[in-house]
Amino acid sequence: MFKDLDPILHSQLRLAVMSLLISVKEAEFTFIKEKTNATAGNLSVQIQKLKEAGYIDVQKQFRDNYPQTTCRITPQGIRAFEEYVTNLQGYLGRNEH
Repeated sequence: MFKDLDPILHSQLRLAVMSLLISVKEAEFTFIKEKTNATAGNLSVQIQKLKEAGYIDVQKQFRDNYPQTTCRITPQGIRAFEEYVTNLQGYLGRNEH
């Protein structure tokens, strides 16, 4: 039986952001932008959606007079990502007994 895939994580860019954060725990906006090759505007929108879902925390501050945005994955985000991966594996036939 196929389980529903989380629509928040089923977006390519949001999934890429979560995949990055699952490995590094937290990252600056510019690092995420560089790694995902996303535009700043699109990335901002997708980060906001992840924040609203409770999957990441976003901290904005200034460093040397420049704005700095840091994204950190939350425990809820880790659980959602792991569940998404498990459910996706079901589609790939890896959970067959």
